Parts: sequence; C-alpha cells; structure tokens
Amino acid sequence: MKTMMKKEEGWKLLVADEIRLIENTIEDDLCQIEAEVDSQLIAILRHILVDGGKKIRPLLVVLAARVCGNRDDEVYRLAAAFEYLHVATLIHDDVIDNAEFRRGKESVVQKFGLIGAILAGDFLHAYSINRVGAIAGSRGLEVFTGATCGMVDGEFVQLRNCNKFDLTEERYYEAITGKTVRLISAACEIGAIFGGGSRDEYEKLKSYGEKLGAAFQIIDDLLDYLGNSSMTGKGLGNDLIEGKITLPLILSLKYMENGEEKEQFLKMLNDKDEIEKNFQKIVELIEKNMGFSLSREKAEEMIEGAKQDISFFEENSEEAVSVFSGLAEYVLERKK
Repeated sequence: MKTMMKKEEGWKLLVADEIRLIENTIEDDLCQIEAEVDSQLIAILRHILVDGGKKIRPLLVVLAARVCGNRDDEVYRLAAAFEYLHVATLIHDDVIDNAEFRRGKESVVQKFGLIGAILAGDFLHAYSINRVGAIAGSRGLEVFTGATCGMVDGEFVQLRNCNKFDLTEERYYEAITGKTVRLISAACEIGAIFGGGSRDEYEKLKSYGEKLGAAFQIIDDLLDYLGNSSMTGKGLGNDLIEGKITLPLILSLKYMENGEEKEQFLKMLNDKDEIEKNFQKIVELIEKNMGFSLSREKAEEMIEGAKQDISFFEENSEEAVSVFSGLAEYVLERKK
C-alpha cells in the first residue's frame, strides 16, 4: 500500500487511490471486450459499470491481498470480478422488482428492456466466474461460486419471509447471510487466498467480512425508512412496499406492547396502498418502538466485532488496520 498521509484522512486517500485503479481495470476490460461482443451489450455494461457504485466488494479483495503481503497488480483484475458479479445481481434484482432507477439513474431494465437486462446480467455472471477461476484457482472459485449460490438461496429465503410479520431475527439473519453477507465475506476470503495468507489471517479476514456484511445490510434496511432518495437513488419504503420484513420492523413489532397500536400498525402493513399513504406514520411507530435505535445498535456491535478481527493485523501493518477500520466506520455512517 502507498505511504499513509495524516492518520485521520489517510485511509480515505488510499481507498480513493485503490478505487481509481479498480475503475481503470474495469474500463480496460470494457475496451478489451468491445470488439468481441454486440454493441448493445457494451452500451448496457457501460451504463451500469461506469461512474457508479461504492466498489466495496472489489476494494476488500485488494485490501485483503495487501494485508497478507501480496503486491501483485493482478489483484485489480480479480477485484473487478466482484463488481461484475455484484452488478449482475443488481440488474436481475431490478428485473424482478421492475425497478425504474439504480445508482441514481435509469435501471438497465428500464432503459434497455427486459431481454437486454437478463442477458447482460447473465454475461457478467459468466465473465466474473471465468475471471476468478483463472486468477484465484479452484480454491478461490469454490468460495466465489459458493457465495453466488448463497445469494440465490438468500433471495428465496427472503421471498418466503415476505409479509410474515411474526418473522424472527434468526430468520432475518438467515436471509441476509445469503443475499448480502456471503459475497462481502468472500471478497475478503479470496483476497486472502490470492494474497497467500496464513490460516489465521484467512479466518480473521473472513470473520471481518461476515460482520461487515451484516452491518452493511442492516444499515441498508435503515436507509429504506430513513434515507434520502436523492442520495440512495431509490424511493423510501420500497422494500416495505414489496413486503420485505427487515430488522427495524421485526424489532419494533417485538417491543410493541400496546395491543391496539399493534393492530393498527399491522393493518397498515398489510396493504400496499396503506403503506404508501401512511408511510410517515409507520416510520414514527417504528421509531417509537425502538426499531431504528435497536437496529443501529446491532450494526454497531457488528462493526466493533469487525474492528476487533482486523486488529489481528496490527503487527503486519498499522496502515492496513486503519484502512479496514475506516471502511467499517464508513459502512456504519453511510447515507447511500
């Protein structure tokens, strides 16, 4: 990693540098395949891959490899594969949800149509798997495909959970482990594999990724109620309208003692039109019954655990620990 600047801002500068290199790699890939694939596919890929996304997953691949001592620039090509798979899932999610916007602009399905969206997602999925197998070998490919299968299964679990207002926290965590946590954890694992990390380093990075991923999803669920649409790129309450039961709702129902209030609350939640009409009232009831504050506490606990995991590397590099810790705090404080 490059020399660190002032401690309080160095991790942000280093991360910005690494993201720039990841984005350059994605641009190089697009230029390389441009002559080999249809122009419509390239237009779709440029629409969704260029100038968008936080690049957290590919960044974690790079950071994990670096903290294990690897300085090979091939890591950026490996990291890009995680962005390709992540974007493939976003495209297909937007097909399922018939979403109009993604990353602050028209979704692929809205701009290019259903067939183009499905095919582009399929392409990115296959392209990412090929890339990981070529660079990280069979062990890395096993982790990557395991995370991919887990994402699909997690979506099915979430689908079964829809509109189940008696949903337990355990069932919620089962869903988010598949749909979100496993790919974030896999980014850390595969970075460690590529980086030649020891078993202890591998396990600590894997655990860091699991906790970071869980906190990431909890914050995402909070933003569905409390975010700024202009920043998140999607409307407030979208998940709720789709019947997704997330942690703020689960915890508020758990601690809602007023029977009449709970009955009124459930009545609103059972009707999409009622949700849209009474969204602010729903937010107020969740806040009153500690759904937001308790969810925030859960995310904070996850982040503290992640920072404990990464402290294992302090003897290797204080700089790396600072970057991983800073990234964990960013996940907790993010607004989009």
